[in-house]
Amino acid sequence: MKTLTIAFAAIAALSAGTASAKDTINVGMCVSWPGYAMLDVAKQKNLLPDYDLNITNFEDPLGGHAALAAGQIDVYGCTADYVPVAVEAGLNEVNVAYLNPSYGVDHVILAAGVEPGALKGKKVAAPQAYIGQLLMGLWLDRQGIAPGDVTWVNLNADEAVGPMLSGDLAAAYMYEPWISKVLEAAPGAKSVVNTTDPDMLKTGIFMDSLYMNKDFIAKKRDAALAVLKAEWDARGYWHDHVGEVNALMADYLQWPVEDINAVIGTNGKSLDGGIYVFDFDESARTCGVLAGDPPFGLPNGSMPGSVALTNDWWVKLGLMKGKIDPAKGIDCSLMGDLVAQGYRQSFGAN
Repeated sequence: MKTLTIAFAAIAALSAGTASAKDTINVGMCVSWPGYAMLDVAKQKNLLPDYDLNITNFEDPLGGHAALAAGQIDVYGCTADYVPVAVEAGLNEVNVAYLNPSYGVDHVILAAGVEPGALKGKKVAAPQAYIGQLLMGLWLDRQGIAPGDVTWVNLNADEAVGPMLSGDLAAAYMYEPWISKVLEAAPGAKSVVNTTDPDMLKTGIFMDSLYMNKDFIAKKRDAALAVLKAEWDARGYWHDHVGEVNALMADYLQWPVEDINAVIGTNGKSLDGGIYVFDFDESARTCGVLAGDPPFGLPNGSMPGSVALTNDWWVKLGLMKGKIDPAKGIDCSLMGDLVAQGYRQSFGAN
């Protein structure tokens, strides 16, 4: 009888342990970047107490999208420029929120001795199918230069430094610390545009975004809503404890804290030359689920228009074949649910 009692107790304990086990939400970051690290803050500060977050840093945007579409991860932080590509490819993912506009991180650098009007027929560098190629394309368009008027070289910012200094490139997409390296080593080289430019900001295409697997939303909506809320809760915690959170991010990303400060700022909102951190209300307005206009001249419900513009440029640049329906790559219903529940968050002006 005693043995049987012990056995029943063991079963009861096992059942209790199973009942209390937390579900895991698998999260991905496409690269090491403060704008994607807020869910690690949520994990460290226990802002999602009913779930475990398993976070993977892919350091490979396309690889992360493949994992998301396959259901190997549920949530993914990456740039918004991939939305039309995902729609055209029929991938099982959607963009659920805009997170951070680039606010001066991204630049086009013109080589010493080169004037914009002389770029036709010259080599320009930008990483293919990434926001750098969009920035370069939009800036060239301002100069009356079509994509086919230049020779595109597929280089990341660090890879473009040598060719810029040797004179092999006439212009290149860059960000720090590579901008400073070129400007210091090549007097006369200059930045001709960056993403604080009002016309670039109001396109809405230079954005960090949060993506989710469609099946995750459909089958585990409570978890999807909880992890989205945790993203904004973490931003609120950062706003109120900037120094602490920037130090947490530095430790997690293995960056010097000075570099974190240089990207995300120290005022709990934005940094000229870094990123502008959307609060919940600003992001909800880009979704069109909360009244009012987002910043930077963007209209309420601007997401589909930004996706459509990105789509147009991918077609111009030869990376997509035709038009897609932007609505197929966006799901603002989770943001709408949070609005309906009364969730609000406004950091105010920086």
